[in-house]
Amino acid sequence: MTKYIFIVGGVMSSVGKGVASASIGKILQSKGYRVANIKCDMYVNIDAGTIRPAEHGEVFVGEDGIEADQDLGNYERFTDQVCTRDNYITTGQVYQEVIKRERNLEYEGEDVEVVPDIPNEIIRRIQLCQKKNNSEITVIELGGTVGEYQVILFLEAARMMKAKCPQDVSFIMVSYLPTPKLLGEQKSKPTQFAIRTLNSAGIMPDFILCRAESPVADSIKNTISTVCSLPKERIISAPDVYSIYDVPVNFERENFGNVILKSMGLRPRKKNMEDWSVFSEKIKNISREVNIGIVGKYFNFKSCRDTYISVIESINHASFFHGRKPNILWLDSEEYEKNPEKLKELNNLDGIIVPGGFGRRGTEGMILAAKYARENKIPYFGLCLGMQIMTIEFARDVLGLGDANSTELNAKTKNPVICTMEDQVEKIKKRQYGATMRLGACPAKIDRNSISFKAYEKEDISERHRHRYEFNNIYRDDLEKNGLRIAAINPEMDLVEIVEVKNHPWMVGVQFHPEFKSRPLKPHPLFKSFVSACLKRR
Repeated sequence: MTKYIFIVGGVMSSVGKGVASASIGKILQSKGYRVANIKCDMYVNIDAGTIRPAEHGEVFVGEDGIEADQDLGNYERFTDQVCTRDNYITTGQVYQEVIKRERNLEYEGEDVEVVPDIPNEIIRRIQLCQKKNNSEITVIELGGTVGEYQVILFLEAARMMKAKCPQDVSFIMVSYLPTPKLLGEQKSKPTQFAIRTLNSAGIMPDFILCRAESPVADSIKNTISTVCSLPKERIISAPDVYSIYDVPVNFERENFGNVILKSMGLRPRKKNMEDWSVFSEKIKNISREVNIGIVGKYFNFKSCRDTYISVIESINHASFFHGRKPNILWLDSEEYEKNPEKLKELNNLDGIIVPGGFGRRGTEGMILAAKYARENKIPYFGLCLGMQIMTIEFARDVLGLGDANSTELNAKTKNPVICTMEDQVEKIKKRQYGATMRLGACPAKIDRNSISFKAYEKEDISERHRHRYEFNNIYRDDLEKNGLRIAAINPEMDLVEIVEVKNHPWMVGVQFHPEFKSRPLKPHPLFKSFVSACLKRR
């Protein structure tokens, strides 16, 4: 038994297809089925690694190092399943594979055509993911909306799968219902148009998820039911909610999971969403706050939430665990460069985080923030670049190496306390940037005397990486002698993975990205420890 559910966008993007897909995966999983989630991006990019986070949102790194769309983070957080490159498909990957096979004569001399060869490759990848995950139900999210030209070939692949096995393939359209202020009522005409657009691709939706500010009125459900010839029970209300973790609970109130299973000839094997329901209800009743500042630089284009979504959710998970509601303040590091007096605003915070990033812009402001946090005993958590910033600041101010820097930020520095990884030098020279960083899960061994060991409560860990630059071991002894603890090492390559400032309540920098492994019901140990330190300061 193998079933496939395609999630397509209706009126507009960015209305929650990713959360809807993750929620459907969670619900079906809770009913006893093995589920896999796939994200299909229409970009010709091979992966998301070369796209600006301020443009496209966070680059989520899978366990095997795939640099993917941020929706894979939602899939992992909701279903607690590990995503790999099999869970991410782009137009670029598909065309690259078809052209490679054509060059290798794998089409045996036949002419290679956009249809059916491109859709067939999409189907092959979907089925490969299903087999590798041994999933009984595979949920495939198509990026964008049905009206976009670039999604046509993915819709054609889905149509071909439906034509071959009608009972095994379902379509769910997520469509927005606007409520014009002057009228004060929801309007279904855009969704009706989106349904007919999907029909023109040879596809009839099996469900409509109605995204709106408020619950969908019965009259609207009746109208949509008539237009797309669907039973009313398949028109699902998806209003704005307190948190994304309410979405699966809301769907279950409408009996969505059981209706999906029934439509595919399946029955629920069990019902086990109680822990999730308790969690979603608990966080609504939290009133006490913890104030955390994120000192970053990707604040100018898309929302900060998209750029730092995994960091935000990790803060949420840890704060909820401690019975607090996070109040996150966005602090532009470039402002500190222009006016260092603004650093005094950090005194009003319980802790600060310096997240990952690339390039020189704004880094001097981050260094000033790290210095202020160290000198004023403010809990500090450095993620990837944030760990390097913390090391540079310590070397400059404590060791007296005034020009200490990273070779990424200043190639001519005489004291490269952060240096280019050996295997990256030639890649950078040749401009080989795509998928060439140190990527994915790597092991580390933690010092038993460290703050990090108290957080993890174990010596051996594995965390996901995404970087080209590393702690320079030449400076390790001097830094340690002067108060910087080397708290974790990668045993295979002798790379520094965690640094801590001694005689400080909580100042920790990690070369990896712990935010990728935090879960709502299982907050990441370091984020839990960081929030705990923030509350002690408060």
